[in-house]
Amino acid sequence: MEDLIVIGGGLAGSEAAWQAAQSGLNVSLFEMRPKTATGAHESADLAELVCSNSLGSNLPDRASGLLKNELRRLGSMLLECAEASALPAGAALAVDRGLFARLVTQKIESHPRIQLIRQEATEIPDSPTIIASGPLTSARMSASIAALNGEEHLYFFDAISPIVSAETINMEIAFRASRYEKGDLDEGDYINCPFDRAQYKTFVDELRAAPRIELRSFEQVIQNGVTAGAHTFFEGCLPVEVIAERGEKSLAFGPMRPIGLDDPRTGRRAHAVVQLRQDNLAGDMYNLVGFQTNLKFAEQKRVFRLIPGLEQAEFLRYGQMHRNTFIAAPKILRPTLQHKTRDDLFFAGQITGVEGYMGNIATGLLAGQNAVRVLQKREPLILPPTSMLGALCHYVTHADMRDFQPMKANFGILPALENSARISKRDRARMYAERALHDLENYLTAYV
Repeated sequence: MEDLIVIGGGLAGSEAAWQAAQSGLNVSLFEMRPKTATGAHESADLAELVCSNSLGSNLPDRASGLLKNELRRLGSMLLECAEASALPAGAALAVDRGLFARLVTQKIESHPRIQLIRQEATEIPDSPTIIASGPLTSARMSASIAALNGEEHLYFFDAISPIVSAETINMEIAFRASRYEKGDLDEGDYINCPFDRAQYKTFVDELRAAPRIELRSFEQVIQNGVTAGAHTFFEGCLPVEVIAERGEKSLAFGPMRPIGLDDPRTGRRAHAVVQLRQDNLAGDMYNLVGFQTNLKFAEQKRVFRLIPGLEQAEFLRYGQMHRNTFIAAPKILRPTLQHKTRDDLFFAGQITGVEGYMGNIATGLLAGQNAVRVLQKREPLILPPTSMLGALCHYVTHADMRDFQPMKANFGILPALENSARISKRDRARMYAERALHDLENYLTAYV
């Protein structure tokens, strides 16, 4: 008989199940794939990454790097798997997504206290439960959650980037470099495709005009039984064609910014640059960084081959857009990730409104540890809001519902530093990180 049920075998659910099992609980982990598909996943492995293969910066004075350091202190299993499957990506932690998912799956399947159940959970159990069903929660589970909360879900649309074959990239035009690196250009972890002004204008014009994939019926936004006339995109993961619509220069100041990248053919900075990042350990697959898209597949091939260096690119995966669903967390969750009406019911991951791979892992970890504490009749953890994980949990449970949007780790959600007005941005980030780890350590010393 299980002590805890975890619904969803993604990043949050896998971490939550592991944390609870490591603390002695018997866990039943429900994952509906492969019996029930999501429309975005491709494999049956747990913790499959369906968007980028980058887990963000590893630098200690970056928000994502700080969150990783907090997770190292808290003992994250998924972060260990990510580091074991890491690829060259400059200061970022990028992974071979297939290897990463296999490592997580092996860990879960081999744990003596975890029973992996490959079937869809359609209702919220009455027993201790963590719901980490993710942004593509099934229709029946969504209905069960809506019935519990008495609130409509919120929606936004997320999009994934195309992947191309490395051997079809024209390296006579493209070049290797990481932004601001000081070594030889051929040692860079990214492949860069440089545009001149005319090439950039042509690309933007074609991108704006290209036909897009129509939303499927299950991706339509329903409000009070009526399909809404427009859909909502998450600002942190906009399709590249949507960014282009905001102005001709929007891409050059966004995902195609050329700062820190000089074209070795000219010795000068290009007008704009598309970066490609290694996607697997073999090094034969590269994804277009920041190029989430919902163009029709034939149009992706046509338009993206206008990128200098990709004229003959072979597309191994086309970009696509899919629905992401999240709950009205400020109305129904506590900072412990417990439901306000049930001490033994937790939510974790992207369904809470936390965005980003590391945020999903982190909330899964906290939900798993807090479920253990509740079942042991101990006070659940409310991490200090000066820590990145504590700040994320505070945000999703205290935000104003009028403008509540999914939130990634960032220093803007941390309490302000005292007397920091004249401190440089870099020093301020370092001080935020130092304070976060100091306060987290003191809290854990006192309560764990």
